[in-house]
This record gives sequence, C-alpha cells and structure tokens, in this order.
Amino acid sequence: MTLDTIAVVGASLAGLRGVETLRRSGYAGRIIWIGAEPHLPYDRPPLSKELLRGSWEPERIALRKDGVAALEADLRLGVRAVALDVGERRVSLDDGTLVAYDGLLIATGALPRTLPGAPKLEGIHLLRSLDDALALRRAFAAGARVCVVGAGFIGAEVAASARSLGLDVTLVEPLEAPCVRGLGVRLGGLLAEVHRDHGVDLRLGTGVDAIEGERRVERVRLSDGTALAADVVVVGIGVAPATDWLRGSGLELDNGVVCDASCLAAPGVVAAGDVARWTNPLFGRQMRVEHWSNAVEQGVHAARRLLAGDAEAQPFAPVPSFWSDQYDCRIQSAGAAGPDDELRIVAGSLEGRRFVALLGSGGRLTGALAWNRARDLIPYRKLLARGASWDEALAASRS
Repeated sequence: MTLDTIAVVGASLAGLRGVETLRRSGYAGRIIWIGAEPHLPYDRPPLSKELLRGSWEPERIALRKDGVAALEADLRLGVRAVALDVGERRVSLDDGTLVAYDGLLIATGALPRTLPGAPKLEGIHLLRSLDDALALRRAFAAGARVCVVGAGFIGAEVAASARSLGLDVTLVEPLEAPCVRGLGVRLGGLLAEVHRDHGVDLRLGTGVDAIEGERRVERVRLSDGTALAADVVVVGIGVAPATDWLRGSGLELDNGVVCDASCLAAPGVVAAGDVARWTNPLFGRQMRVEHWSNAVEQGVHAARRLLAGDAEAQPFAPVPSFWSDQYDCRIQSAGAAGPDDELRIVAGSLEGRRFVALLGSGGRLTGALAWNRARDLIPYRKLLARGASWDEALAASRS
C-alpha cells in the first residue's frame, strides 16, 4: 500500500525521532504530527534536575534548537487524539477533526499516576511535563517544606533537587529502599544512605493515608500514624502508558500498545517510546521501557518499520539503558535485570560509592550498573548486546 499520509501521534522524543527518520529515509509524503502539549518537543530528563533547580531555562531543553520547519510536517500542537479506528485508518482529535492516514506512528508516551483519594488542594504536584516542572519550580522558590511521595527515580531526583535548593525534604516510600525496582534492595539501600547524608528525612516502609489542608496542603498523614507538616507534595508514584484514547480501536492493549518484535501493532500501525510494549528477542520477553535512550532508538526503528514491507522488517533488539543524576552521584545501568538476579561488584566498592556491578540469571549476563564510573560500563553493554554468559562477563571483569 502506498503511504501518501503518515500520522504521528505524540510530539514526544520518540515522535520527533520518528518524523526525522521518515524524512531522512526519503519519505516525501504528507506527515500530520499531533501533540497534546502546546510546546515543541523538549528533553524530559532535565525537568526533575536542571530545569527544576533553575539552572536551565526552557529554551535550553528544546530538542531542535532551529525548530521543526525543515521537517515539513503538518504540526498540530495543543490538540489531543481521543480515538482511533484501525479499520477505517482514522484518528479523532479533541477539536472535532478527523485525520485519515495510510500509516500511523503512536508515540503518546505515559502519564503520571495520581494518588488515590488525594483531595484537590493547592500545593499537590505531579511532574511529567514542562508546565508541571515550571509550576513546581515556582513552589520551590517560595521556600516550601516538601514531601515527595514515591522514591522511584523521578521522586528521588526531585528530592535531591529540592535539597540542593536548601529546602526541607521528606521522602516517603512504601518499599524498603529508594529505586528498588531499578536498583534492587542492596543498591537502593546505598542510595538511601546518600539521601540521608544530604539531609533528606526518609520514611521507608510506609505509605500515605491522607493529604490534609483547608485550601492548600498543610500536612501529610502516613499509614504508620505520623503526620508531616508540608507546603508542597510531589506525587511520584510512577506512570502509566497513555492508551486510554486507544480503547475500542482494535489494537491490543496490555500495559501499553502490544507490538510484535518489529514494533508493528497492526497493519500500517507502529508504536514507540513509553507507550510501546514489544517482544525484545535479545532478552526473549516482552518489555515496555520508559527511558530516554529507548525513546530515541525505538522512534527511529518504528519509522523505518512503517516504511518497510513485511519481508524487510527487522526486530527491535536493543540493550535498554538509563541514567540518574542525584547530588554528586551518576548512576548508569544497561540491560534487563530482574530484582532477584545475582549481583556482583566487579570494580570499586560500595563504601567508596564508585563501582561497577554485574547482574546475572540463568547463567547469563542480564545487566550492568556503573556508579560514578560511566566509562567502565561500555564493555559490558557490548557483552549484553551479544548475549554473553555470566562466566564470560566475570572473566572480562578480571582482564
């Protein structure tokens, strides 16, 4: 089928890389590019760090400093996709218009989860968008007492940024350590020590029963019975793929848009970024990855898949990776390790907070993590990319 019109839903990093790839691949047809936010695509990692702290301004996080005019796309910002009909190849927008397409790239990302039962009080913040970050920055500028609910990477980074501004910070997490899902209990415990060393009041193993106040936040009541005085509450309890608009579309939805190994969700439909769940043949399982590098790589791959015929389709088999900057710590990880995988420190030490750790399961290297040793991660990424064994990885660490 000729792709006269390609629709890209999501003015995100994955959506941008998809549009760029279509043009670089020689696609000369019409591109209709739809974005729910009013802003041109921007970089999200600085939202919880440099932008939140005020050391960067919004123009610095623009993903294309010269704008997007050269991509010759029909860009529609501030318009949300509300429905998809796969059979009719049509996207419905919230302004009442319909967009017909021959090919579709879904890159709508994810939305932050809200705290169940939270009241509508001033001072409760989520952090996902540029506007969210600027609103939170204004709240921080007032010298607020901050309670961060959820010690995943976003919550931990927000807590670190708030402490760097001299604010009183309490970090509440129902699990036994920060970032357990990404780091495991042992390394999460080390991160807890780092936050305590910087003056964060960590409340682990407890949740939030209520957020209280008259017109704005005054206190947070925890499930252990204690009450915390607070002016600002930041809810960082994870995200959910933005798929509500796809219900009834004909696509399979299960913790994201379910795709095959090539990122194809249906004939003429691909997905990329936080919203996509696909079978990664390198690790032999389905995954949905919420990190920056995956959005870049998958946006490129999905666009190429849209242009390729079925006979030329290639699987998307990356080594997932992420990083997190908190205080003077840069944590970088690669692979797809599970929480029960064996962990071995192969360089440096936890005590010195500068080390490389390997993770493995079933005789295979499944992940590698560098804490303030970024360059040392490179050879292990290569081993992960070729499915190296655990013994091979340990031998490489000794060479």
